Amino acid sequence: MSPKALDYETLNENVKNVQYAVRGELYLRASELQKEGKKIIFTNVGNPHALGQKPLTFPRQVVALCQAPFLLDDPNVGLVFPADAIARAKHYLSMTSGGLGAYSDSRGLPGIRKEVADFIEWRDGYPSDPELIFLTDGASKGVMQILNTIIRGARDGVLVPVPQYPLYSAAIALFGGSLVPYYLDETANWGLDIYNLRQSVAEARSRGITVRAMVIINPGNPTGQCLSQANLKEILKFCFQENLVLLGDEVYQQNIYQDERPFISARKVLLDMGPPISKELQLVSFHTVSKGYWGECGQRGGYFEMTNIPPQSVDEIYKVASISLSPNVPGQIFLGLMVNPPKPGDISYDKFARESKGILESLRKRAQIMTDGFNSCRNVVCNFTEGAMYSFPQIRLPPKAIEAAKKAGKVPDVFYCLKLVEATGISTVPGSGFGQKEGVFHLRTTILPAEEDMPAIMASFKNFNDEFMEQYEDHRGYSRM
Repeated sequence: MSPKALDYETLNENVKNVQYAVRGELYLRASELQKEGKKIIFTNVGNPHALGQKPLTFPRQVVALCQAPFLLDDPNVGLVFPADAIARAKHYLSMTSGGLGAYSDSRGLPGIRKEVADFIEWRDGYPSDPELIFLTDGASKGVMQILNTIIRGARDGVLVPVPQYPLYSAAIALFGGSLVPYYLDETANWGLDIYNLRQSVAEARSRGITVRAMVIINPGNPTGQCLSQANLKEILKFCFQENLVLLGDEVYQQNIYQDERPFISARKVLLDMGPPISKELQLVSFHTVSKGYWGECGQRGGYFEMTNIPPQSVDEIYKVASISLSPNVPGQIFLGLMVNPPKPGDISYDKFARESKGILESLRKRAQIMTDGFNSCRNVVCNFTEGAMYSFPQIRLPPKAIEAAKKAGKVPDVFYCLKLVEATGISTVPGSGFGQKEGVFHLRTTILPAEEDMPAIMASFKNFNDEFMEQYEDHRGYSRM
């Protein structure tokens, strides 16, 4: 009998080429161990509420009223919900054609796109056009939509930072393009070197690759660094000179844990630079409700904004978005609430400010606890997490451990991380899933476990690591930068 269309051997090769380490071998092994009764701490994915972060009260009140609009007719509604939440729920329901169960425009509700545009203008100091803002089911959907539009075939390349978030390698593989890596410098706190960027482009072109776009992740995932204004200017000039579209993944812009380098958007720096670059360089920027102090990953709310993209191209992107009919409407409302939160003087402001400030202050402490914890371990070095939600320590593996991994048929950092989850229940992601220099090994963990649990988690990691290093001690030295 001839193979059927959904038999493995006849599947689309691009689908089979997709790799996504965040939900890969380690995650599957951790899930198996959990089924066997082992307590697992899933630090493999930036999923704040799954690790105990409490939802912000005001947005949940508003969306609850939108989901159950009959509550607004109850004479006692004001005894349960604050007046500003009631008013905001009515405001959002008035934007819809039939409540949350009705499709919206394929770009999202116009009123919420206007709120996003107002937020961007407040943040950057330059007007934003709601017609160039598309609401999406999380930022990932927007990234995939734009990459699908850019990539025409195997000879189209996209510059991606390495270590990188596997969404990019997976999406580029799925759409049949070529990933062009540019390596961040761990010894310079994961800094970016323009000379290395130029080398990456030249090497790709020598292989017949047309480099069409560049990705920046700011703050970094998995590396946690924040780009300065000077860094961003260099990147924008480089993209202008090389005629590249810049994709600005800025989903962690609320997650900043130091005062020296506050978040600044690529759009603001671009527009500050003035013509001709501010009028010509093509930029697409992404944001989400999944990160920051919101952490509403399951709500799937995100957006992208386009700068200097021709109207005909915008129309094509709109056409493709229309295939999916509508981004989910509750996610759009969460997005509206994120960009337009309670203001000073509103009934809910003090509680909202207290909750959001408490989450960020705790994340800042956890970032420091985790960095200090890793750096206290034998053969582990870790840069401070300046932003985002992750720590990315380098694990200096002894040759004996590398040989044991090869004998087991495993990549060395996968071998280490499997031993870690089996011994401690801490589920991480091997650095090889993000890309790293040859012979250098890392793991990524979130900084999201509860603050009160963090010392015990780091003590458990240290005990495992020190025993592992003792077991595989080797006079020949260790892997290192």
